[in-house]
Amino acid sequence: MPIKYDKLIKLMKNAGITSYTIKRDKIIGQATYKKIMEGGDIDTRTIAKLCKLLNCQPGDILEYEEENEN
Repeated sequence: MPIKYDKLIKLMKNAGITSYTIKRDKIIGQATYKKIMEGGDIDTRTIAKLCKLLNCQPGDILEYEEENEN
């Protein structure tokens, strides 16, 4: 996938946000959390929730990386 969530995963880890926290506080669904961890697609509503939670901008949590066409 061309969108990478490494920055988001690092921010969540630094903030102490775990899969348990996500589930307990109903921040995002477990399936969405799994997509983030595996590099899947998430929607803009999820990005907005995470930005609000982490007090950041979308560019702080994701980045575009061009895929090789080989």
